[in-house]
Amino acid sequence: MARFGLPDIDFVNRDPSEIEAEMVNKFEEKTGIHLADADPRRKFIQAIAYALALAYNRIDYTAKQNSLAYAEDDYLDHIGSRKGVPRLGPKAAECIMRYELNPIRNMVIPKGHRVAYGNEVFFVTVEETIVPEGAQYVDVKVQCTEVGPIGNGFLPGQITNLVDPIPFVSKVYNITETSGGTDWEDDDSYAERIQKSPERYSTAGPEGAYIFYAQTADQRIVDVAIESPADGVVEIIVLLQDGEIPDQTVLDRVLEICNDKTVRPLTDRVVARAPDVVTYDIALTYYVPRSKANVITDIQAQVQKAVDEYIVWQKSKLGRWVDPSELIARVKAAGASRCFVQAPAGFIEITKTQVAKENNVSLTFGGLSDD
Repeated sequence: MARFGLPDIDFVNRDPSEIEAEMVNKFEEKTGIHLADADPRRKFIQAIAYALALAYNRIDYTAKQNSLAYAEDDYLDHIGSRKGVPRLGPKAAECIMRYELNPIRNMVIPKGHRVAYGNEVFFVTVEETIVPEGAQYVDVKVQCTEVGPIGNGFLPGQITNLVDPIPFVSKVYNITETSGGTDWEDDDSYAERIQKSPERYSTAGPEGAYIFYAQTADQRIVDVAIESPADGVVEIIVLLQDGEIPDQTVLDRVLEICNDKTVRPLTDRVVARAPDVVTYDIALTYYVPRSKANVITDIQAQVQKAVDEYIVWQKSKLGRWVDPSELIARVKAAGASRCFVQAPAGFIEITKTQVAKENNVSLTFGGLSDD
């Protein structure tokens, strides 16, 4: 399927039956001989048509890999290279560790010092830290030794293993949740950045340029909004995958990139922040057709899945209004015959700097209904 809402196109006809029909018609036109289905000559033509269909599929695929709407994997990387837009590589998760100390006079936490969650996931300090005289603790940034999401999601206080003992250090623990670990940028996000890349050539600080550069900060950024609440002030609001609100680490990366003197016009003051969250409740009652009573368990599971997907869809874009009709359509497509939504009671307007997130979710099975 083509990206960016463009219509699908085929560069060559790949349908074996149409290729066969064209070859048979041409044979009969030239020879005046009608080919029956069992005719050996027709079987030979069918074999050629099949081989041509395979070749045409490869030709069509190759042609599409030169189009940004279809390109994938290494083909997409080559298009990005021509535009000067490399794919974002994997990153390691980070957090802030607190080193509790016995009273000391002089001490250094070396770069590369290791701490760990149990004996499973290891983190190292990213820079050497000089401990002030008499300090009872010092906070140090650490980074996971493995790139990707493996280091994400450890809550404060979960990373406590002092792998490399240091004199005078009595205890270590993380004071922030680990985050920022990502895999290679996926094809769709990468293609979207390539499409927006011409915006960066302007020196006037256009909205599209700030969006482009902000998206290079983290592969998890799925939406960016730009606001100017006052003259010369630029607010960059970012949203992460599945509606996750960015932490300060992500915001700092966005600000570092967009505040660079090669990106920011001299008169702009750039601010990066998380979106405002608007909460809403979901309360609905649904019914299943009596004719499908024998698969009611499957339908109930599909309805639950549809609601879960609606929740993710709703919070995956800034400024997306809360739309009960979208929820009803998804529940009915999952197999429900009727669906009554008590909450949200109607449309909830969401501005481009806001994101809607679910609060209380209640699904009620109302029973069987006549078709």
